[in-house]
Amino acid sequence: MTLITYKAIAGFLIFITSLVAVIYPLRARAHPAHNGLLELGDAFASGIFLGAALFHMLPDATIEFRQIFGLTEYPLSELLCAAGFLLLLFLERLAGNSDSHSTGKAISYIFAVIIIIHSLIEGAVLGINTTLATASIIFLAIIAHKGSESFALAVTLNQSKLLMRHTLILIAIFSLMTPLGIALGTTMTLILQDKTGHLLTAGFTAFAAGTFLYMSTLHHINHHKRSHEGEGMIEFAALVGGLCVMALLAIWS
Repeated sequence: MTLITYKAIAGFLIFITSLVAVIYPLRARAHPAHNGLLELGDAFASGIFLGAALFHMLPDATIEFRQIFGLTEYPLSELLCAAGFLLLLFLERLAGNSDSHSTGKAISYIFAVIIIIHSLIEGAVLGINTTLATASIIFLAIIAHKGSESFALAVTLNQSKLLMRHTLILIAIFSLMTPLGIALGTTMTLILQDKTGHLLTAGFTAFAAGTFLYMSTLHHINHHKRSHEGEGMIEFAALVGGLCVMALLAIWS
């Protein structure tokens, strides 16, 4: 199986997962019960995202920039990483500062925008990857996150009492973003092979690392619900486990 074929299959599976995960909340139109197993899997995926950002994406971007510009003291990859982190932080702060007159609808739309942007970025990260091993790990992290993200999006839209038509449109856009990102990242890697292409790839990888850092830390903390403190420690152990997987992968990749 070629890498492009693998990415095409990955995009299709992620798309199906996004759609399947919203069936229950859309049918129930109710607040779902706490699902500890889902939260545990999401914590493990957060660890993988954190490791992917620190051990793979950010170092790869730094190496790429040094190959383009030579040895330089300026931390360009770290700057772009911070920009990605701050973008998602800004969007969530914007959602949190929406006034009560919005009745939750503005918050729901902004939350949808946040995970739509992140879905596009994470798909592009998978798309620009050139090794099957790393692409496979990133795919597993994405698909583990995708179910809980889809579920959370559907619940949030339900609670805001949006029209079903608007809810379905937002969910459809969200479901398509990661496959679209995979296609864009793959195309960029195949077409842009000159210095400009390498520069764009390095810049995007560093920026995406920042969004991965945010989703695996602040977003993970703010959006996880726990029934007791012991469960929080179990989730932390799962996150560390995901981080260790990426640390081990860094030895061979």
